[in-house]
Amino acid sequence: MNEKSQVRDVYDAVADPTRRKLLQMLADVEELPLYEITVHFQMGRTAVSKHLAILKDADLVIARRVGRETRYRLNAAPLQEIQDWVSFYEGFWKERIGENSKNVLKTQY
Repeated sequence: MNEKSQVRDVYDAVADPTRRKLLQMLADVEELPLYEITVHFQMGRTAVSKHLAILKDADLVIARRVGRETRYRLNAAPLQEIQDWVSFYEGFWKERIGENSKNVLKTQY
């Protein structure tokens, strides 16, 4: 399987702060054309396009051609995988902290 046909990992896609900012921008609107997205970054159109391509490969954004421009919108569904993973560890740590608190109280009395 070559790199182009491989689905990009959601965790890898959101690891970069620029891509997280792109996701946040797209979460606030229905869709945006590339030229409106680019003005919010201190990098060129090509660099922003590459970040959007990574998000698209992870199925986090959907691109739609309208004439000569490409418009992007958020597809938040793949983020559920991250939410599920974080939720598991949130419960894990709450349980551990609860156990440690009980142990501390036992040793104090």
